[in-house]
Amino acid sequence: MSDQTWATLVRHEGEVPREASTCGFRDRLISLEDDGRVAAWAHAVDIDGAREHYHRRSAELYYVLEGEGQVMLDGKAHDVRKGSIVHIPPGVIHGARGRMRVLVVGVPDIADEDLFFPDEE
Repeated sequence: MSDQTWATLVRHEGEVPREASTCGFRDRLISLEDDGRVAAWAHAVDIDGAREHYHRRSAELYYVLEGEGQVMLDGKAHDVRKGSIVHIPPGVIHGARGRMRVLVVGVPDIADEDLFFPDEE
């Protein structure tokens, strides 16, 4: 075993902070604020259209829990529905169309300073 101590965490949807985000509203299931040593963060996000943006150092995984729509990846639309998963590497401009609930996992994490909007550059 490693000599590094990791915190365990059990959390329930509906008992976590909910806030507006670039993609809609998110429930912060696991975030860096919980423990600076987490390997990733996970948020359940209610997407109702999402402004196109990108991250320079972080990758994202989108897993569609409910609904359907399109995920835009570097200008190309990809249809998604319940059960779809999308891998978004660093640097890929992405957004979404439609209404869906998505589990978003950021690896290693997605900090505010790693959020960029191409229409502002």
